[in-house]
Amino acid sequence: MKIFLVGGAIRDELLNLPVQDKDWLVIGSTPKIMIQQGYQQVGNGFPVFIHPQSKEEYSLARTEKKYGKGYNGFVTWSTPDITLEQDLQRRDLTINAIARDRQGNIFDPYNGLNDLINRKLRHISIAFKDDPLRVLRVARFAARFAHLNFVIADETKKLMYQMTKNGELLNLTAERIWKETSKALTSYNPQIYFHVLRECGALNVLLPEVNYLFNIPETNQLHPENTGIHTLMSLTIVASLSNSIDVRFATLFHDIGKSITLYNQPIDNKNYGLSGVNILKNICKRWHVPNSVRNLALIVTEFNDLVHTIKSKSPESLVNFFNRIDAWRKPYRINQIAIISEADARGHLGLENVKYHQGKYLRHLFSLAQRITAKEIINKGFYGINILQELNKQRIIAIKNGRSIDY
Repeated sequence: MKIFLVGGAIRDELLNLPVQDKDWLVIGSTPKIMIQQGYQQVGNGFPVFIHPQSKEEYSLARTEKKYGKGYNGFVTWSTPDITLEQDLQRRDLTINAIARDRQGNIFDPYNGLNDLINRKLRHISIAFKDDPLRVLRVARFAARFAHLNFVIADETKKLMYQMTKNGELLNLTAERIWKETSKALTSYNPQIYFHVLRECGALNVLLPEVNYLFNIPETNQLHPENTGIHTLMSLTIVASLSNSIDVRFATLFHDIGKSITLYNQPIDNKNYGLSGVNILKNICKRWHVPNSVRNLALIVTEFNDLVHTIKSKSPESLVNFFNRIDAWRKPYRINQIAIISEADARGHLGLENVKYHQGKYLRHLFSLAQRITAKEIINKGFYGINILQELNKQRIIAIKNGRSIDY
């Protein structure tokens, strides 16, 4: 029996990145032997075991063969005579197919070390095409490692394009799509994920609404880029301002209402936010997006331009806005919305470094209104529905009296 550290742990260690999880591969063993040595088997599917002390995962070497459609359409088997090379060959990219034994010896049958040095994301074999999820995984790795100058090998790009063209991505489940996308959204450069998907045609399959934005010019003639480019530029900016997946997801869809023409309906520039809400609800339902992520995006989509024009808004409309977004119970939403609005404003060619004063102004006005509490109103003798009415009234007055500060 031989044991190897494999996959992402080796890759990240060689790139001088933090190692999150360690995956161990066992050659020449059986489930019976593993259990006899104190390992605990996980489930009845893949031969995966938990080490009795470290609690890390140890997998028996296995191979697989495609028999059906989609991510789950594989037959997998594990026997003691399966070699290290055979197990590594079933993996997606060469940089994920490097192993090291307990003595520190590196095994690299598919030249992953060379691709690490040359910053290439390259598939191992033609079997890559059997799993449509790998299109998304490569796009995610491109986003994760873009800051290290990794690029996708031309032959892998061609294969991803062919897989998309052949309809392979239609077999992906919503859960798998969201899992890869959510990981990409929390990477260093989430915009790269969507750029790669668009290049190989996958964005039009998975997110036709976002892909369609690349056909729509920005409404402001001073902005030369189309709405799709603006969207990815905004996502680039917001990634430097916030690590929150909620904030990044909302930024991706802040202009989604403009894709209404995809459904043969005209854009109402004064109210495309409401159109976007319905479109986004359908996307979130299609992808099984958690409500915790969805809710902020719906708010941002509906009130897309409010912060940009905040100095022209009446105190009454601002208090109504704070009520609508439940800001009193969830005050963190104000900062989230300010960040997204800043990314939207700076997500244009030539405006990337502009100072966005409206965000500070939003925070200032909310802090004024937030100082007025229900307890104060109750102490003044108000009760029942009059509490809310007086609370709104005093918050409006607080904004009127303090809004003269210029940002």
